[in-house]
Formats: sequence, structure tokens, C-alpha cells
Amino acid sequence: MEFLTDYGLFLAKTITIVVAIGAVIGLMVAAGQRAKGAEKGHIEVTRLNDDYEEMQNALKEAVLDQYALKEDAKTRKKKEKEETSAKKKAAKAHKGETPGSESTKKRVFVLNYHGDLRASATANLRQEITAILSLAKASDEVLVRLESGGGMVHSYGLASSQLARITAKEIPLTISVDKVAASGGYMMACVADKILAAPFAVVGSIGVVAQLPNFHRLLKKNDIDFELITAGDHKRTLTMFGENTDEDREKFVEDIEDTHELFKEFVAEHRPSVDIPMVATGEVWFGRRALQRNLVDELKTSDEYITSLVDSADIFEVTYHHKKTIPEKLGLIAQEATDRLLMTWWQRFQSSRWLS
Repeated sequence: MEFLTDYGLFLAKTITIVVAIGAVIGLMVAAGQRAKGAEKGHIEVTRLNDDYEEMQNALKEAVLDQYALKEDAKTRKKKEKEETSAKKKAAKAHKGETPGSESTKKRVFVLNYHGDLRASATANLRQEITAILSLAKASDEVLVRLESGGGMVHSYGLASSQLARITAKEIPLTISVDKVAASGGYMMACVADKILAAPFAVVGSIGVVAQLPNFHRLLKKNDIDFELITAGDHKRTLTMFGENTDEDREKFVEDIEDTHELFKEFVAEHRPSVDIPMVATGEVWFGRRALQRNLVDELKTSDEYITSLVDSADIFEVTYHHKKTIPEKLGLIAQEATDRLLMTWWQRFQSSRWLS
């Protein structure tokens, strides 16, 4: 009798756990379904001039005496009055009410791109660029703060094409590299009209790499057969489990070389001043050396460049926020962990000979 009682309690606990797990899965699925009909994402715009002014005012209040603060307040009010008057005149001129021209103060739209191996940030980049192109003019500028060690060729090819939409509209495009723009990252950077790099930013890696393990001998040793059926002579070249032949290797190398040629042609098209045979060796250089090879145009950090424009331009940071479902969030956590591990290994491999 005691056995039946214990068994009944065990069965009840098991059913409770199964029901609880089912309820959680049901909630996740329901949340995902609701999200399909909800807002997919939205654009957020921050005026960076205001942020810089707030930082400056906070520092002034801590450093300046009362008299200096009063004088500074008077100067700021006078400046604000002049700017308001100029905007009103520009608005009237734009409507044709009075002769004149629009405000000479240009707008700078700032984007941030942090690339992983899959160039996942391209999904947001395309939305941000679409939003900017709906308003930007040739007198404005787009600044992209780019950080990427490269990744999949087709993914970074798409990211480069998104940036090319800006230059196709004849809107000046500036790329700023504070840490790294290598391989696919440089493929994106070279599209710009101007490339800025920090003195020790890693730039270049105009090359292609592919590697994979082969377990054929291990399978053969353990009497495990692997069957690979293809239609087409080169549907598959090198495989992880099959026996690779010299013909497979030759075709694989041919494909890699062709991809490298396309990469070199792409860089040459956008950076005609670059000596392609000299830089397309797969090597990377720090900012100072990259400048000597015309891979970049100026040594300057993104912060330095933005602060130099604060007084002469209206600067807006544009960010697209994608609303993720619960399953997407869980998948993203796993993907980011994997990408972080692979990217850490790749960056260490890229920079190992420059470590002090």
C-alpha cells in the first residue's frame, strides 16, 4: 500500500512537471505568434549636439565661478537667438516667401555597425539607411562608426551594397574605424568617400580564408561508411566526412582564388589610389601604416571627428531597434555566445604577431 502511495505521488509530480513545461512552451509560442502582428521595430534618433552640450555645461558648472557662468549663459542665449532667427529665415526662403537660401548648417547622420561573422547587424543597417535616404540631401553627410573583423563573403557583400546606396544618391559617406575593419569589414569601408582610422586601428586583410576538418580516416578506422550523393561535377568539393581527392582540392582552391580576385576588383573600383598587388596579400596594418598604403585617408578617431563638427553641423545618431520574439531572443543569446567565441579566436589569430 505504501508503494502505491509513493508511486502515486511520483506520478503526480511527473505530470505536474510535464504540464509546467508544456505551459511554458505554449506561452513562448503564443508570445511569438502575437509578436508577428505587433510592431516589428522602430527608428530612434538622438541629437548628439545636445548630449555634448549637456556634458560641457556639467563641466562648466563644476569648474567656472558664478561670474563666468553668467557670462557664458549670456553668450549661449545670444547664440540660440541667432540660430533661431537663421532657421526662421531659412524656412521662409524654402517656402519662397523671401529671397535667400536654406541654412548652410549641414546635417550629419551617425550610424553604428558592429559586425560579427554573419554580418547580422546588416538587418538593422538596411532599415537605418532607408530612413536616412528618405530625408538626406547631397549637402548632408552619413558617418558610419564601423567595427568588424570580417566574416562570410556574401553577408559582407550585402552590407557593402547597403552602404553603396548612400553614395549612389551622391550623399557623402564617411567611415570611421576605431578598432578594426579587416577582410569583410574593409570591404564595407572601401565603399566610403572618406575613411578615418585611429592610429592603432587594424585595417586590411584583403584576402580570403576557408578551412575545415576532415574525419574520413577516423570513420574508415571505425568501419563507418559515409555516402555523399551529388548531381553535378562540382556540387561539392572538399567535405568533412568524405574522401577528398586532388581534383576536389584544385576546384576548392580555384573558387577561393576567384573570390579573392572579386575582392581585389571591388577594392580597386572604390579605392583606385590603392596599389592592389601590394595590399591584397591578406595582411593587416595599423592605422599609421594603412595611411601610408592609401587604405585610409586620415588618422582620426570617431569621437574626434564628431566633436569637430558639433559647432558647424546638426548631428543625429540613427538607430533601428528590432522587436524580437522570445524564441528569437533565446536563439540570439546562443548565437552571440558562439560568435563571441569564434570572433575572439579570430581576432587573436589576426593580431597575435603585434602583441607586446
